[in-house]
Amino acid sequence: MFSDEEIGVFFDELDEKIQVMNDGFLALERDGENPHIIQEIFRAAHTVKGSSAIMGYEQMSKLTHEMENLFDRIRQGEVKITPEMIDALFDGLDTLKALRDQVTGEGMQEGVVDPAIFIRLQGLITGAQDPSGIGPEEPVPGTDWAADTDLPPLPRIVLEATELEIIAEALQMGQNVFRIGIHIDSDCQMRSVRAFLIFQRLEECGEIIQCAPTAEMIQDGKYDAGFEVLIISRDDGDYIKSILMSIAEVVDVTIEPGLAPSAPSSEETPAASPTEQPKTAALQAQDTPLAPFAAPKAKEKETQGPVPAADRKNVKTVRIDVQKLDSLMNLVGELVIERTRLERFASIMGSRLGSDEMADTLNEISNHLGQVTSDLQDEIMKARMLPISQVFNRFPRMVRDLAHKMGKEINLVIEGRDTELDRNVIEVISDPLIHMIRNAIDHGIESREDRLATGKPEAGTLLLRAFHQENHIVIRVQDDGRGLNLERIKAKAIERGLLKADVANRLTDQEIIGFSYMAGFSTAAEVSDLSGRGVGLDVVKTQIEQVNGSVEIGSTPGQGTSCTIKLPLTLAIIKALMVALGDQVYAFPLAHVVETVQISREEIQLLKHSEVVVVRGMVLPLVRLSRIFAQSETNTEKIYVVIVGTSENQVGVIVDRLIGEQEIVIKSLGVHLGRVTGISGATILGDGRVSLIVDVRALASETAGTRAKARAV
Repeated sequence: MFSDEEIGVFFDELDEKIQVMNDGFLALERDGENPHIIQEIFRAAHTVKGSSAIMGYEQMSKLTHEMENLFDRIRQGEVKITPEMIDALFDGLDTLKALRDQVTGEGMQEGVVDPAIFIRLQGLITGAQDPSGIGPEEPVPGTDWAADTDLPPLPRIVLEATELEIIAEALQMGQNVFRIGIHIDSDCQMRSVRAFLIFQRLEECGEIIQCAPTAEMIQDGKYDAGFEVLIISRDDGDYIKSILMSIAEVVDVTIEPGLAPSAPSSEETPAASPTEQPKTAALQAQDTPLAPFAAPKAKEKETQGPVPAADRKNVKTVRIDVQKLDSLMNLVGELVIERTRLERFASIMGSRLGSDEMADTLNEISNHLGQVTSDLQDEIMKARMLPISQVFNRFPRMVRDLAHKMGKEINLVIEGRDTELDRNVIEVISDPLIHMIRNAIDHGIESREDRLATGKPEAGTLLLRAFHQENHIVIRVQDDGRGLNLERIKAKAIERGLLKADVANRLTDQEIIGFSYMAGFSTAAEVSDLSGRGVGLDVVKTQIEQVNGSVEIGSTPGQGTSCTIKLPLTLAIIKALMVALGDQVYAFPLAHVVETVQISREEIQLLKHSEVVVVRGMVLPLVRLSRIFAQSETNTEKIYVVIVGTSENQVGVIVDRLIGEQEIVIKSLGVHLGRVTGISGATILGDGRVSLIVDVRALASETAGTRAKARAV
């Protein structure tokens, strides 16, 4: 009965309302009863109840009906919110999520729902002085759950000869006719589904003669604040209003006699034709009160006025499958490659022909195509961007549950929810953030007793922040807990044979923290269901580096720990420093390039059989690209060094010459080659050759590991 698009809209709306309820439950638990929040939760439950009933998902509808009943009693002041109630509501929300996953095929099997949650919710309603344990079926008409005193005007029906004849005939039959204005919640997403249900209910009450805008537009969801219908019915107006007000996201219903003045304002509809004006004027001049009546259904007329604002607004947004965006991004990548080839060809033609007219024209075309390609690339990248709130929104509930489980009180502060990031990157960062947050709650933030003993507030603070920094996004997880115990980390490293005791004190703090990234490394005294298995920071580092990101940990004993993730905005197209080694061209992702320097051979020194160079007072380890890829190196007096890594972990890579910066399209090495040491991918150059992308993270990490081992022995 419903199209794939309507089903998709239903699940989008369901996810949105689940998030509203989740945030509302957390707010009620934190701040106590708030009428606005209670109203928002009630509306969300009411909407899901109605929508799921329309779609035929009975268990969803039944569950949210119980939640709706409970919050109806709460807002009426008949029951108070308790911690036990919040726990039951969260369990109900988890059941609703499971039912959603059941329908989408991502979760439990059909019918596997614990009936205890229904009993718990009904018991909470029973405790609100309702002996039956069942609340009212629907909101009471007149106590509008979304009342708005400043509702915008609705389109008005203009009656023509056909409708006037039907009305005149119905007057003699003693039937009822009403002009009904139906206001819809401005946040409603499933407008077509909502209109379908409204028309279905109205047809049960009588026959619809006319509507504004047209029925086709209404059923397609192309209306703004709402719409107006002219209906013939034997039912009275109060009954019809109560029926309509019970539908989710109907915020107000106005009913007036069907022959009320109908001439629209100049802003709503264009002037009537000369043949229509006398009829409208005659209708407005009638002084005798008109009795309600009924008549046969009239044929629908075309729209009587301009296209509603909603129709103009809806065309601005289109739902697009993410696979289409991925395909577009791949095509843009190919266009970037061809643009580079054209620029190279134009340069060659210019050098051969000088200021020849054909060469100048080619350069002009190349420059214009380059600008258009860049603009197209930017727009496609923006279309792929999603707010990081899609990830952040799941953490308040998780922090709440973990804090309760561990008997801690934690204030979660979230900043930068609107920061946007490529959808492919967003899919990767969820697990690393979960690990960092769990570590902060379990290891970092102390118990209430310990915090009070050290003069800290009883409640710990956990900051989750996202912000842009140049062409990157930075995500920081910071707590005000005890900080990392560097002595314990050193002791564990010595115990596992990773470090000798006599050199442990020579390591820097960052080198000590580096042991925490090793697989299986943990300082926890015992294993729990939260931590102690040594899989936390290892997983974080591995997954972040897979998307060309980096992780840095900072800690101050007694004051807290911060974990900073730096990610690229997109994974498909990056800026790179192009270098040459013999005839082969290599690419260094510019995000990991610190600087380039030129040195002489006399400046290279040996330190424990490893080459180093002193750059501005800092000893920098050197790696020869020729040794990594088994190529010959040009023997020149001046040597170019590309310094890559982070501020704490840098390495210099010796190359033959520097070519310059260039935008490149990252191409995977494919399943046949898999992961190759020192290479993270490849790209196609302007002349059609393949250039390998150097895995600078692996180089920096390997060099740092070699230095640490050398210092440890």
